[in-house]
Amino acid sequence: MTPNVEHLLRTEAPQVLGALVRRFGHFDIAEGAVQEALLVASGTWTADGVPDNPRSWLIRVGYRRMIDLLRTEQARHRRERHAGMSELAMQDPTRRVRPAPETDESLTLLLLCCHPALSPTSQVALTLRAVGGLTTREIAHAYGMAENTMGARISRAKQQLARAGARFIPPTNADRDSRMKAVMQVLYLIFNEGYTASTGDELVRVDLTREAIRLTRMLRDSLPGDPEVTGLLALMLLTESRRAARTDSDELVPLDEQDRTLWDPELIREGTELIDSAWRRREVGAYQLQAAIAAVHTAAASPDRTDWPQIAALYLGLERLSPTAPIRLSRVVAVAHAYGPDRGLALLDDLNRRYHLDEEPLTRQRERAVRAHLLEMTGDTGCAASQYREATALTKNRVEQRYLQSRADRLDSPIVGPYSTVGETQ
Repeated sequence: MTPNVEHLLRTEAPQVLGALVRRFGHFDIAEGAVQEALLVASGTWTADGVPDNPRSWLIRVGYRRMIDLLRTEQARHRRERHAGMSELAMQDPTRRVRPAPETDESLTLLLLCCHPALSPTSQVALTLRAVGGLTTREIAHAYGMAENTMGARISRAKQQLARAGARFIPPTNADRDSRMKAVMQVLYLIFNEGYTASTGDELVRVDLTREAIRLTRMLRDSLPGDPEVTGLLALMLLTESRRAARTDSDELVPLDEQDRTLWDPELIREGTELIDSAWRRREVGAYQLQAAIAAVHTAAASPDRTDWPQIAALYLGLERLSPTAPIRLSRVVAVAHAYGPDRGLALLDDLNRRYHLDEEPLTRQRERAVRAHLLEMTGDTGCAASQYREATALTKNRVEQRYLQSRADRLDSPIVGPYSTVGETQ
């Protein structure tokens, strides 16, 4: 399959799924129909070329497969009769099939997936799978759980939707806020998986970061006055602005060693303007605080001009709003840079005693990398090298593996140069 065909299928999949769900309901069956339509398209389009209206082509194939699957599942008589009429209409050679409207179903599908019958975690997992295109393994990594556990959770979510009536309903005034919160979390996780891929040979999955930004722009267009949505978009843009400088010849470059002339000034300008506009509303939220931290980083002309005390203070406020293991660990890094590695190590030990960051699935690997970095800053190179090796064994991204192993190897060598930052604070 050519890259162009693969990209087109990825782009169109949510649109086709949204169309089938709107038409028939039965999310789980619709998802199966879409997957089969994509398989047919990957072979046909690669051999014969992409049709003039690929979305209509996919929807037509998906409709027909959906009917087959509904009959196999012995759908209710009314739905099957309705589907049968649709099949006859599509098979009528005298009837001209109108092209599918060129509307984007992605955001609508995100809202529809966040059904009130599901728990927040299930809402996010299901929409990551259906709209974000993440694999079950990638979603499991985002949640710090085993792949089979996440697979079972997604399957249960589909079953819950079927029991809830098998049709999605648009958000009501009563559940709009909770659905919107789940949607923002979905977009945040899609971006994070793209910015630092959990597995593979590439540090970044640009397809995921771009899709997350595109969907978040759509969300903000629909809610221009929401400061958290604005903060989320600002966070993505400011973080994405550093992407070109994060690797050199496929090797990871930590924040303090990056060539800042490679940072994207347009993304920085737009992201900074967005967070400034959100900040003026005086409704502080977690995404706004993270965007503010990113803005402080991008405002620094050089590493030694970074306002680390301000970043540490922002992380303290963020931890109070969102007391998660990754945020606590990021505050350790900020405190170490602001007030010295000994303060950072003392805080890390205290947080481990209270919250076991070294055992949390989401922070086990990075806790060791951070500890290694702080030990290296204090001159304890032997313990630092050991911690780097432990961190290496806990990541499945090969770019990170090479970087962390190189840090350990360098510390084991007779001549050790000055330390550099292991990881970003976000």
